[in-house]
Amino acid sequence: MAVNLHPPASLLPVAGARLGSAEAAIKKPGRKDLLLVELAPGSRVAGVFTRNAFCAAPVQLCREALGQGTAIRGLLINSGNANAGTGTAGHEAARETMAAAAAQLGCAPEQVLPFSTGVIGQKLPADRVKAALPAAKADLATEGWMQASRTIMTTDTLPKGASRQVRTSQGLVTVTGISKGAGMICPDMATLLAFVGTDARLTPAATQACLDAAVGKSFNCVTVDGDTSTNDSCVFFATAQVGTADVDEQHPDYALIVAAVTEVCIELAQAIVRDGEGATRFITIEIAQAKSEAEARLAAYALAHSPLFKTAAFAGDANWGRILAAVGRSGIPGLDVSRISVRIDDVELLVNGEPHPDYREERGAAVFAKPEYRIRIDLGRGDAGVTVWTCDFSYDYVKINAEYRT
Repeated sequence: MAVNLHPPASLLPVAGARLGSAEAAIKKPGRKDLLLVELAPGSRVAGVFTRNAFCAAPVQLCREALGQGTAIRGLLINSGNANAGTGTAGHEAARETMAAAAAQLGCAPEQVLPFSTGVIGQKLPADRVKAALPAAKADLATEGWMQASRTIMTTDTLPKGASRQVRTSQGLVTVTGISKGAGMICPDMATLLAFVGTDARLTPAATQACLDAAVGKSFNCVTVDGDTSTNDSCVFFATAQVGTADVDEQHPDYALIVAAVTEVCIELAQAIVRDGEGATRFITIEIAQAKSEAEARLAAYALAHSPLFKTAAFAGDANWGRILAAVGRSGIPGLDVSRISVRIDDVELLVNGEPHPDYREERGAAVFAKPEYRIRIDLGRGDAGVTVWTCDFSYDYVKINAEYRT
């Protein structure tokens, strides 16, 4: 039931990266659920991960490897099992699969980053993963992005991918990314996996800085239900195949590359919300005239997480009092409601704390009935702002999560 979302028509290959998918029957047979990514020697890899204290074994192992500056040569991703809440056995299973993948790629086990998504609390079936790895290796190809976008899906209804190209002083740079996620979506990060690659020659520090900048404007600006997972991971790799000079944060090409990566990440992040579990509305919440970005986020997420607002949105009910109630309880100190203005698309609801005299219920209802619309809230306190994307709560959201393990 995705909202104005279509699978990518095509995804551009990234020189220096090959992707291969295979069936491992991790949760159930009959679908490809294992992804192997091979990175060229000299690739630079950065990551951003969940802040959930109960983070999964793969997240812990990825943080450890990237924190030590390990030269990463491969990524191993499975769907159907999160390998979270599995204790020592989960770590051992993850390490087993890392070693098996490394044997296929001809590198050291610590040079493979593991990622898992799916049911929490069940040990990863390492034997099934290992048995499927030769098929994943045989499938390795630079054109493997499209299948990869399907391989990592769980409750997603559609695969998610995006590509951009930008002309730099050293040549044409490609950026391609894929992501998965539909529920347990909330910033820092969300229940998502995202893998974005470029053939640019970014320095290691610039690779991490680029990812941080992109995530701040994309994956950390979405929410479906206010829940975060144990496995959230976003990885960005630069294979250094374009040009001969390293691009650091002062290089004139850096801003061009960051812009392209950010565009890809925004498209992927919005796709996750459009494909939110049971979603029928895609809603952009724009907070303006705040004292700080942090303050703007308080208002944005008070509304985006409100079950009352989200259920009204599902019904197409123009009950905009729920917008005001959410902003009023957001926790912004000293909030002066007499300075707040609210509009939905081009329909003004509130101006300086007073209902707009020309507002009519039928005009508001027409906007709330649309599959996507924008809510703008001016706080009248400063020059800061933020944009957040969310969706409604439907009957299907409850059904999907009630039946998640069946």
